[in-house]
Amino acid sequence: MKPSASHTYPIRGLAYNVRTWGNARAPRLFMLHGWMDVGASFQFLIDALRRDWHIIAPDWRGFGLSEWSADGYWFVDYLADLDVLLDIFAPDEPARLVGHSLGGNVVMLYAGVRPRRVARVVSLEGFGLPAESPDAAPGKMANWLDALKHPPSFRPYNNLAAVADQLQRNNPRLSRDKAEFLAAHWARTLADGSATLNSDPRHKLPFPTVYRMEEVVAIWQQISAPVLWVAATESFIPQWLDTHPEGEAATDSLDGIRARVSQVPGGKLLTVDHAGHMLHLDQPEAVAALIEPFLAL
Repeated sequence: MKPSASHTYPIRGLAYNVRTWGNARAPRLFMLHGWMDVGASFQFLIDALRRDWHIIAPDWRGFGLSEWSADGYWFVDYLADLDVLLDIFAPDEPARLVGHSLGGNVVMLYAGVRPRRVARVVSLEGFGLPAESPDAAPGKMANWLDALKHPPSFRPYNNLAAVADQLQRNNPRLSRDKAEFLAAHWARTLADGSATLNSDPRHKLPFPTVYRMEEVVAIWQQISAPVLWVAATESFIPQWLDTHPEGEAATDSLDGIRARVSQVPGGKLLTVDHAGHMLHLDQPEAVAALIEPFLAL
């Protein structure tokens, strides 16, 4: 297992945990994790990379060991935090960005908003959210207001082994050694021996805003860097994004994803077999073999 170090940096008023691997003089590669994940979960993908990289992987605000935000969480904060992270680690050069899921959506939007700051983009299973109609706005706002009155929480666990058990139930492909590694980064042990997740449960609050696909596409179309999208063939994302009328079957399970990829100038789509949404855990060697040649150009 390649060694890493954990550092704390002030980013927009919060103490951010940033994990790094490799020689600081090697080419920089930023890895941005998904919802309810942590930067350390890229460990197995990093172990599979063959070249020398200086890898920077933060825990997003309110996840892992990064500080919680008293004001809650808004998607645009991730872009602003990434902007500062690049100021710290790559102020004078375009950056190579790899994001998974939520992190993939962040790097894609950032590449369109700050095209000169991005050299190459890899989005692992980050294809946007299901498009929503403006008619959904009143209900979404009401649901959010209702949820604020009853803040979400995480259930307690008997110990870290129970956290690892839950991770394996969530993802049956996950081996026990990987589950135990992740549990130690996702959660912490309390004085009585029980375990609690490190992340802020307020991340579970519903979005109060409508997801406007037209705005997302307008940003994607400003991307000037080469873009590689990677989809897992056994992920739930294709069904999640399926836009076919009720009762009409898709001709290809990746139809919805291909339609979105086509909106990005020069975007390329590759797939990983025998993997679900957490493809960097399910098939790290296969993912590394796809993305590393692209990133090294």
